[in-house]
Amino acid sequence: MRSLRSRAAAAVLCALMGLPAAVANATSADAAVVQVAKYDFEDGTTQGWGPRGDGVEVGATSDAAHSGSASLLTTGRTATWHGASISPPFQKGVTYQITAYARLVSGEAPSTIALTVQRTPDGGETTYERVAAATVTADGWAELSGTYSFGADSSGLQLYAESSDATASYYIDDVVITSDTDPTRSGLSTDFETGTAQGWSPRASASLAVTTDVAHGGSRSLAVTNRADFWDGPAISVLGKMAKGSKYRLSAWVRLGPDTPSGNLGLSVERRTNGTPSYERVAAPKAIPAGQWVELTGTYTLAYDVDFLSVYVESDTGTFPFYLDDFTLTYVEPKPIQTDIPSVKDEVPFTMGAAISRAQTLGEHGELLLKHFGGVTPGNALKWDATEPQEGEFTFAEGDYLVDYAVRHGLTIRGHTLAWHSQTPDWVFKDGDRDLTSSPEDKALLLRRLENHVRTLVGRYKGKIAVWDVVNEVVDENQPDGLRRSKWFQITGLDFIRTAFRVAHETDPAAKLFINDYNTEFPRKRQALYDLVKKLKAEGVPIDGVGHQLHVNIEQPPASEVEATIEKFATLGVDQQITELDVSVYPDFVSTYDVVPAEVLAEQGYRYKELFDVFRRHKREISSVTVWGLADDDTWLSTFPITRLNAPLLFDDELQAKPAYWGVVDPSKLPPLVRKLEAPAARPKVDGERDLEWDLLPDVPIARVGEVSAGFQARSEGRCLYVLAEVRDPRANRGDRVTFTVGGTPYAIEREGGHPRGVDAAVRKTEGGYRVEARLPLGSSAGGTGLTVAVKDGSDGSTATWTGTVTPVAAVKLTTAPQGRPVVDGTIDRVWAAAPEIRTATWVQGTSGATARVRALWSGGTLYLLAQVADPVLSEESANPWEQDSVEFFVDPGNGKTKGYGDDDGQYRISFSGKTSVGGPLDPAAIAGNLTAAAKVVPGGYVVEAAVKLPTITLADGTLLGFDVQVNDAAGAARTSAVTWSDATGQSYKDTSHWGVLRLRR
Repeated sequence: MRSLRSRAAAAVLCALMGLPAAVANATSADAAVVQVAKYDFEDGTTQGWGPRGDGVEVGATSDAAHSGSASLLTTGRTATWHGASISPPFQKGVTYQITAYARLVSGEAPSTIALTVQRTPDGGETTYERVAAATVTADGWAELSGTYSFGADSSGLQLYAESSDATASYYIDDVVITSDTDPTRSGLSTDFETGTAQGWSPRASASLAVTTDVAHGGSRSLAVTNRADFWDGPAISVLGKMAKGSKYRLSAWVRLGPDTPSGNLGLSVERRTNGTPSYERVAAPKAIPAGQWVELTGTYTLAYDVDFLSVYVESDTGTFPFYLDDFTLTYVEPKPIQTDIPSVKDEVPFTMGAAISRAQTLGEHGELLLKHFGGVTPGNALKWDATEPQEGEFTFAEGDYLVDYAVRHGLTIRGHTLAWHSQTPDWVFKDGDRDLTSSPEDKALLLRRLENHVRTLVGRYKGKIAVWDVVNEVVDENQPDGLRRSKWFQITGLDFIRTAFRVAHETDPAAKLFINDYNTEFPRKRQALYDLVKKLKAEGVPIDGVGHQLHVNIEQPPASEVEATIEKFATLGVDQQITELDVSVYPDFVSTYDVVPAEVLAEQGYRYKELFDVFRRHKREISSVTVWGLADDDTWLSTFPITRLNAPLLFDDELQAKPAYWGVVDPSKLPPLVRKLEAPAARPKVDGERDLEWDLLPDVPIARVGEVSAGFQARSEGRCLYVLAEVRDPRANRGDRVTFTVGGTPYAIEREGGHPRGVDAAVRKTEGGYRVEARLPLGSSAGGTGLTVAVKDGSDGSTATWTGTVTPVAAVKLTTAPQGRPVVDGTIDRVWAAAPEIRTATWVQGTSGATARVRALWSGGTLYLLAQVADPVLSEESANPWEQDSVEFFVDPGNGKTKGYGDDDGQYRISFSGKTSVGGPLDPAAIAGNLTAAAKVVPGGYVVEAAVKLPTITLADGTLLGFDVQVNDAAGAARTSAVTWSDATGQSYKDTSHWGVLRLRR
């Protein structure tokens, strides 16, 4: 995606296409001659050339040609300097050889035609420098040839053809620009130490001035002021500095201007082909703290023939001033792909696909794609905004390119996607300026638009696209009926789904039609989608398959939930495909790595292994698995949910195989993985029964092997380790056993109850398997004791294992919430007296400060919470709510104890004045409505009462909730201390694994 397979081949291709090509036709950077660009007009366009002077017209014509069948005709001139011009890919310090051919239109008298460069040196006057000239007639083609270079930073460069006859019309053809070095590899840097703008210019009305007020490096930077819009700011031409298909790293340092407290800045590229602009993000806008220099950096691959190319800095909103310094553009030398490793597509029993854009078809990326994948999904090229931006005006350039590429190389194609609530233009849901409603007339209008769109796309690619995602992400499990309240649904109900499938089937009966969604591995989403598909199929809607996106992370959700989803939909008799697979290296939404640790990449490899074990077991139900991207150098997770380094795919930034690849292809080559397990202090009774102590935490899953899988836990007491294993093995055999190896000593406990002498153990039969409980000797080790849990299936000898270290920790904290319903008004009702009191005494910041006494009640589907805070000095001066005097309640309805938040986990914050804020899940707004709160200042502190609705579970006697509470103590605008009830890590805002447990009782 980011590098060129063969520069010679690319240059030849561009030449054959007749397009300007910023590519090298040599095989090394020090080759004598490098072709920078060629313009031959064989494609019937001007290839970026435009008129110079009022009344001048330029256009491609077949009336005459030096070679081929077309040239560029210039007419309408009224001055000698009038003619055809282009912004040339010239850079300071490079010597260029320019050759062109010219001929007068029949009937014109001989005259001199010249090639000239116009430029404006920074701080100087505009100059006009002749490159080549010749006497030209109408009888034949004359060659214009010369060299050109310049040594000063300059802007406004133009290469143009002019004539000594002010009105002569003429043709030019075969304009070729070469250089003695390869400018597409030499890079570009600006530091403003010369006191000039060094080629940077404003995109609109912005003012650019070199200043010594601040600097990232050296003593100068570029001050950017008077911006007209968020996109206005400094831009620099990089035309000729990038080769099509090559990868470049861009970096710029930015800082907010004076009196600018906050703002987001990013780095983007504008490219144009025949005057049509496109914009691509290199570094997504990110927050720039006041007074700090921040680097904007990213990689970019030029995937198109262009006649304009620039890099610019923009904000995501606002026109605030900022500074720019130390910009660099660096060519990234590509690594050859590994050809001596197995192809992924040959190692799996289903079609292996990848989501791609045009860049992934070029160079080494194209080689990687064709070696390892048998199918492709255009990531964005077939979505509504890309194919029908205006009603009835279809654009198929990108879709055609990718579909034709796939067909040419024998790749299957998934069409993604026909109807979606996102990336659909506003006009689709409007009638002029009026928003469509659910009236019969508006509904009919919207369905007609949908039908036209579906017929057009499916019809265009009939026989080429084998599978379509007909509707995408239509389920919302938080709605009573499980359906997303998109504009599609609000206006048409389910009819948009029915219409899209019907029309797609009518248009191409051979295509397989899918409904596609994310989070289908979560029980509530799974059930909602299942109910919808079952209903629609019963109506006769032609749904052929269900797509499971599977955007997962290295820890969650368990592979067993993925398997449960596949098994559930198999009962509907539909095909299933994994459509958008990636595995984030982060278990939460806020953590970041500067470099992803090797042990995390190893863990990711094992995660891919267990997922593909599931897929292979269900090869009859799964026809395709598609990873959402080709390699880590281009993944949507680099900017979602925040901008951060992520590495979710099988191949790294340099297209080399990672542990993730080996987890799919050959797990025996994975590096050793040692997991970590905490054993909270406890003394459960060893009787084979699952008592309350074991329910305080979820079981650690052991990946399924064959028909056997398991989950286990550990507790500690002094030198003893208590273990519990829940084994799922439907067939009892004499050889079935669980072996716990602690500190190198194995303890085998048989399904029939046999165990080593001197070991306290018990086994109980369970539905679909058995439970093992034991007390084992535990050595003492500061770094933890080695532990292996091996579950053997006696029928075939296969073994499911978990290997890691176990470390004793403090007991899981447990409290109780009786049934009761207070009034949430900040006044302590008598009903609170029935609730036991807990106290915050676990310091996560500081060692003293505000503390609280906390109680809990429940009624219906609501949890009620009370905090009596001792804090004599109260402050809300900070703009950050967590730095104000406040109480935070943490609630996990499923008691999942995960390192990240689930979508119903919540961090509910109430300040002493009653202000509320919510954090935790990916979309905190989705749970914000769950919170009702009141606060009242009292002598020596304040009282907080809160009601938290928990709609995703049924509250009942015995329900266990993950729970914690934190008190933030502020002085002025700073938080001086924070104390919790349970979690000592200080990570409660992103990690639920160390919260305590709240048990509901009648």
